[in-house]
Amino acid sequence: MIQKGLNILYPPVCPFCGHISPEGICARCREKIIHVKEPFCMHCGKPLDDETQEYCRDCERRIAVSARGSCIAQGRGLWIHREPVSGAVYRFKYKNKRNWGRIFANEMEKHYGSQIRRWEIKQIIPIPLHVSKRRKRGFNQSEIIARELSFLTGIPCKTDVLFRVKKTVPQKFLDNSGRAENLRGAFAVSRKWEAPRNILLIDDIYTTGATLERAAKMLKKAGARNIYFLTISIGQGI
Repeated sequence: MIQKGLNILYPPVCPFCGHISPEGICARCREKIIHVKEPFCMHCGKPLDDETQEYCRDCERRIAVSARGSCIAQGRGLWIHREPVSGAVYRFKYKNKRNWGRIFANEMEKHYGSQIRRWEIKQIIPIPLHVSKRRKRGFNQSEIIARELSFLTGIPCKTDVLFRVKKTVPQKFLDNSGRAENLRGAFAVSRKWEAPRNILLIDDIYTTGATLERAAKMLKKAGARNIYFLTISIGQGI
């Protein structure tokens, strides 16, 4: 009844065009958004132009330079990070459109619910914000999606495990070496946490994967075996 009352006062709108849409994403925008389809990187899921490639350039580099390879077992993005998706993600984060988290989580479950079950995920963990950034924004967009996805799948969402203890600059302004240095010492894991075997990390955007890699590294150090991820959007691979 409360939700029905809120829908009357604040009719649900499509996150991509802003028009009233009780079903969430309107039919017109569904034709515009681009889902990730094959060929894509076998590791991160980033779409590729060449179907003979197995990995995108970022994953090839990460696997080549590290004897241990990636700390992430596998991951997927829902949509390619182009308009109207990129604009919707921006408004979700910076224009207080937190109610869109339910729509994005519904789409994740719809398209990747079977994949989550195959991964045998035991806990869902959102990429955290630094306390100062969360205080300024008022919420963590990744946590909203993680909680909604937890509700849909029945898998526990843990927000008291992974913490951002270093205030970092936005990754988009840095090159690969700068991203790695920026994230050094950025995350910490609760000592009280009893790590399950398989974990799903949730973030909003996947570009090079530096943030998710650093978070996964800390979780594996704490005892987790396999770290997977899902994001709303993902960059185009080369």
